Amino acid sequence: MEINLKRPELEDRAQINHYLSYADTRSCEMTFANTFMWSRHYHVGFTVLEDMLVFGNTTGSVSFTIPVGPGDIKQVLDLLMAYCEERQVPFQLHNVTKDNFDRLEALYPGEFTISYERDYADYVYETEKLINLSGKKYHSKKNHINKFKTLYPDWSYEPITKDNLEECFQMGLRWRELNGCEEDEEKHAEICVTLNYLRLFEELEMRGGALRVDGKIVAFTIGEPVGKDTLVVHIEKAFADIQGAYTMINQQFVEHEGAGFAYVNREEDMGEEGLRKAKLSYKPVFLVEKGVVRKRSL
Repeated sequence: MEINLKRPELEDRAQINHYLSYADTRSCEMTFANTFMWSRHYHVGFTVLEDMLVFGNTTGSVSFTIPVGPGDIKQVLDLLMAYCEERQVPFQLHNVTKDNFDRLEALYPGEFTISYERDYADYVYETEKLINLSGKKYHSKKNHINKFKTLYPDWSYEPITKDNLEECFQMGLRWRELNGCEEDEEKHAEICVTLNYLRLFEELEMRGGALRVDGKIVAFTIGEPVGKDTLVVHIEKAFADIQGAYTMINQQFVEHEGAGFAYVNREEDMGEEGLRKAKLSYKPVFLVEKGVVRKRSL
């Protein structure tokens, strides 16, 4: 059998979103925009098998995601395993959550193992707590915001619209210059994705917010819903010399765009020590752990 993976394009958005609507998940990867934006860097493709959506690698080792959609998940998993067996390559699934693995265990008792990867676990927070920052554990965050308001009394927040997209884009270009993105492959990929989010902001129906100081944009954030009750933050950029800007754009974006969402997913830390410390400082209510599934050795 053949499984032909197609790199997602904008015209595939409606089809992919149709299948993703069946995924009961808070994982940041499970949105069209995230997959589309990173598909070139990580060589991601998709296919539809028996009315189920599957993402997979288009180069390198063979690995798939858990099928999602209205079809029979076991039928599709059997097809994927048969495909790997024909090619004499190991069967592997990635971005598998604990809930996904529980379902696998129910379908194939004892046949698989999972290895969770802490670096790729998503940080999920209660929306209300990110807005109000109440209590002792958020005292330092409150101080950062109060200092920001004192230092920059003319600050303002505004949603990202077609009227300020170009200003955000120019700020992104300046951020790239200041942060050595050309010398670091991962930073370069990340800022390219950031700029593409801005280029395609309206087409992808993103939500965004920006901070102004002295009339100039100094920070912006981009996100979108994932699952039924979660807002995922894909992008957050601020100038480091504007004290408290990151804390402020974080709080303001959730306050203005988080209504109706119980949780906010601020994605993973990729194993970066400083980023991990920053994400933990906001006191996540839980992590969305994701792992790699393989067949259990006999």
